Amino acid sequence: MIYQLPAAKIGELFAAISSQMSLYMPIESDGLVQFGQWTQDATVNLNKLNTVRSPKDFFFSPTENIAAFRSRKKEIEIVDAHSPIGPFALFGVRACDAQSLNLLDKVFLTDPVDTFYQARRENGIVITSACLRPEESCFCGVFGIDALNPGGDIATWLVEDTLYWQPLTERGSKLTTLCHSRLDGEPKDRYEKNPVDLIFEPTEIKLPLANLDLSNFTQGALMEIFNSPKWAELYPTCLGCGTCTFICPTCHCYDIQDFNTGDKIIRHRCWDSCMYSDFTLMAHGNPRTSQLERFRQRYMHKLVYFPDNNDGAYACTGCGRCVQKCSVSINIAKVIKAFSLPGEQP
Repeated sequence: MIYQLPAAKIGELFAAISSQMSLYMPIESDGLVQFGQWTQDATVNLNKLNTVRSPKDFFFSPTENIAAFRSRKKEIEIVDAHSPIGPFALFGVRACDAQSLNLLDKVFLTDPVDTFYQARRENGIVITSACLRPEESCFCGVFGIDALNPGGDIATWLVEDTLYWQPLTERGSKLTTLCHSRLDGEPKDRYEKNPVDLIFEPTEIKLPLANLDLSNFTQGALMEIFNSPKWAELYPTCLGCGTCTFICPTCHCYDIQDFNTGDKIIRHRCWDSCMYSDFTLMAHGNPRTSQLERFRQRYMHKLVYFPDNNDGAYACTGCGRCVQKCSVSINIAKVIKAFSLPGEQP
């Protein structure tokens, strides 16, 4: 079933969802669009394709306490640091970011399961928005992602003055039932097929990065790519700032440290970056002592290591954030081009 709602009444839909759970969506503030909590006074921007940071933040928290310890003589008390996670919904998630959550599931929901991530995934409803006109920095199609069929628990299409709404999972159907009074769900023959084919006529959009060639990144090519002299040509301008890792929707490296607060020890987890010289620093030193090695590690993981261990799934969704934000224009698209077969790139 596909539902529809006049765009002029979309605020009523948001209010209906917000009455049931916390609702987050692209909110514009000081010229930046970030996922924030919806309120009646919020400046919602549903036309912005990529928020500065991805919805990953809501499932894999940038910082969190994961445990606490108290010692009394020879006894150690372990304090659970889990905080209650209530139901919440994310509205306006693009196809690339929805796919990034599927990739993170492979990391955090396989044994041993990350219970912090698991609790957020079980309580979060992902409402996606189709991209009708991608930006020049987008290349999600390279990784088999269909921007017009964005997936998630509920898929939406905002076309001119109408919002189309299609529940795709049990969680999506439950939320649809709660908001049914705000949606026109009368059966109509023209909505029984794929909404992309019936709601609008897709237009051909030529994107500069649409033809990136991944054919060299195949199983069995690990050592050839790892030892390639091309890394020495690519890395020198990299600043090692880590911006690409923190805005990436699929990066999942983190650090764990213990802090003594006086009455207890807090075990704290926070995001980390493989681009930093102290990443995975051990007593004997760092296993990757040069920026070339750290640069290579990032892209080997996304294009070789991860797919080799996850049935060919690349750890990139082509969202284009790194293309937009890298101050020296070093990004995964440039790396892919460097390793493409001669004559294959536009």
